[in-house]
Amino acid sequence: MVFGLGRKAKKEEAAEPDDVSAEVETAEEAVDSSGRRSNGPFDESEISSRDGYVDLGALLITPSEGLQLRLEVEEATQRVVAVTLDLNGSSLQLQAFAAPKSEGLWDEIREQIGQSVGVQGGQVEEVEGTFGTELVAKLPAGLPDGSQGYRVARFIGVDGPRWFLRGVLGGAAALERPAAEPLEALFRQVVVIRGDSPMPPRDLLQLRLPKDATTTPPPAAPALQEPERGPEITQIG
Repeated sequence: MVFGLGRKAKKEEAAEPDDVSAEVETAEEAVDSSGRRSNGPFDESEISSRDGYVDLGALLITPSEGLQLRLEVEEATQRVVAVTLDLNGSSLQLQAFAAPKSEGLWDEIREQIGQSVGVQGGQVEEVEGTFGTELVAKLPAGLPDGSQGYRVARFIGVDGPRWFLRGVLGGAAALERPAAEPLEALFRQVVVIRGDSPMPPRDLLQLRLPKDATTTPPPAAPALQEPERGPEITQIG
């Protein structure tokens, strides 16, 4: 599997959602008698072995044919702050955060994303999707021909035991549900390694490059090199 390293200029990302034209049936996560989710994402306590996963420290990723991983590095601190999965022309950025024992973070984070997008002159819409309530954001953007369009990103989030996992879908997956299905499947298979150390809520869980990984430069397209890249740009009118 190929790994790439990207640079992240800001500590907080204003990632990117998707345009949803049809109402999607909500798929609630099944929970068995022990309280464990049966369809992911999973906590490390819910798997029997780490074998077969790509170990990125706080996240375990299931390999997939054609999948490329990019670890995104914050310039100021040189720490790895996100991992992006590139597959079939679409992307899924992943970040895991520490969370309180008694409550989740997703409701609060959705509200803050909406405020941030609003300040930038964009719009957000909450929709019911594969992982429950999702957020679709559109930001004004100029197109290469000088006309006006918008950038689209789709945010998904899952509250786990003492952790929160956020995903941001970009490319075709941000605009078309069928195109998102392979990345949604990978999102379901993610395992979060929270660890036992006390951490303030919202602190990023530490990611790292696998010891045996071979790194290569990111793809040539600038849009794929920038972790804070704008979502897919779509013509208006």
